[in-house]
Amino acid sequence: MSVHEELDQALRELESTMKAADMWRMERPEPEAFDSLQPFCIDTMALPQWLRFVFIARLEALVEARAPLPSTCDVAPAVDAYLIQEGARTSERVLMCKVVERIDQLVTEN
Repeated sequence: MSVHEELDQALRELESTMKAADMWRMERPEPEAFDSLQPFCIDTMALPQWLRFVFIARLEALVEARAPLPSTCDVAPAVDAYLIQEGARTSERVLMCKVVERIDQLVTEN
């Protein structure tokens, strides 16, 4: 299996995990929210919005184009910190962090 196929599979798993944790259904941010210069668009989006509309969307585009992946990816610590701050259940936090760590690993190692 190619890295793009593995990444596509991991992105589907992240989507499923977000849906199970009720973190998928949300409004699309306003167009100007995407212009943020802050990491994770922290000043214009909640982290789940960023995951869905920026992180997943951009990686899906790279997978579809079979394009080169970024040299590094380190999103899992931000996801973990956000979920702790929001008081997410431990089981949801562990599942979310595990799948995002897998995506981080796939991107960084390739």
